[in-house]
Amino acid sequence: MQCIVIRQYESEPDRYVLRVKCIKKMWSKRSGEEKLYKYFTVARRIMDECEYYEECGELFPYIKNLRKELPIKDEIYSTRDV
Repeated sequence: MQCIVIRQYESEPDRYVLRVKCIKKMWSKRSGEEKLYKYFTVARRIMDECEYYEECGELFPYIKNLRKELPIKDEIYSTRDV
């Protein structure tokens, strides 16, 4: 799997949101800058072709389940103990 989930810290150092990035740098903006996708929208980010893609099973049942399981909006997480 070439896509990983990372923490992107907000203005407060103990709060973060989840983002997804390609470790092979296949997602980039026109400027060449690396593109990060919001965790809850990643199921909508399907590339037509990727030279690093390794099939791990049926794609569309997986994507359908992923859309059902992911949060519906951006969630802010905290590193502080509650």
